[in-house]
Amino acid sequence: MFYIFLKIFSLILPLLIAIAYMTLAERKVMGSIQRRKGPNIVGVFGLLQPLADGLKLFVKETVLPSSANSNIFILAPILTFLFGLLSWCVIPFDEGLVFADLNIGVLYLLAVSSLGVYGIIIAGWSSNSKYAFLGALRSTAQMISYEVSIGLIIINVLLCAGSLNFSEIVLAQQHIWFIIPLFPAALMFYISILAETNRAPFDLPEAEAELVAGYNVEYSAMGFALFFLGEYANMILMSGLTVILFFGGWLPIFPITLFFWVPGVIWFGLKLIFLLFGFIWVRSSFPRYRYDQLMRLGWKILLPFSLSYIFLISSSLLAFDWLI
Repeated sequence: MFYIFLKIFSLILPLLIAIAYMTLAERKVMGSIQRRKGPNIVGVFGLLQPLADGLKLFVKETVLPSSANSNIFILAPILTFLFGLLSWCVIPFDEGLVFADLNIGVLYLLAVSSLGVYGIIIAGWSSNSKYAFLGALRSTAQMISYEVSIGLIIINVLLCAGSLNFSEIVLAQQHIWFIIPLFPAALMFYISILAETNRAPFDLPEAEAELVAGYNVEYSAMGFALFFLGEYANMILMSGLTVILFFGGWLPIFPITLFFWVPGVIWFGLKLIFLLFGFIWVRSSFPRYRYDQLMRLGWKILLPFSLSYIFLISSSLLAFDWLI
């Protein structure tokens, strides 16, 4: 029992630290792109800013709207944060370094990430606010729409790897990372996870101009903090999933291994940081989509392309089998 608690603690604590300093990295990188300093007051180079922000949210008073359904209102951010953590159970950071090495890890991850929709729709409905409800509906429609293309793109990887186990998917990339033969699918996958996590330029649920702040407009203090933590946990999760599916997970870049050995978890972390930098760079560089453009991209462009790519990959694999 103690060993299980130790494994859970060793998984959750680094994740929470990563989430905290992801917020700082985002503000620093955006500040550099926009030719300003970013946080630089609290601690050396602003390194204590995430702790100060967390303390501020922790000590603030939790305000419950008088017309809200209080029990469900409190439950919604807890659900969102919990589902954001549960998904990490099947993510392998190195060979054998995984909490639960399930043979159906891909199905588990898709199922748990789909449940995150419930926390958002419950938050919007229980607030009894039209702005929060509209933001929740937008977010739910957006997440469900792009989960379709994400699932279809993952099928391409499963066809090439021949397994639903994440560790076996990584080991199938020992000779070549899947991003090389599946580059169009990887590009579509990255666009889809930007929309799935409600990040710019697809942050329509949090459009300040027309919806004030989206589904979490009525939340303050720890309720808002849990939504914030859940969003960034999903960002890191989706980047980690991209590393596993297309960038070889913990496997190193081959020529570098000829000179010195680096632990697999370091390679995993470096690839993860690279993809997370892409999230920040896209947010700083691209304007927000209109909602009709967002849905058109998901249903009329990504869905047909991901379906046609499945036919291309499966027919190519069959052709190679016949040749062999």
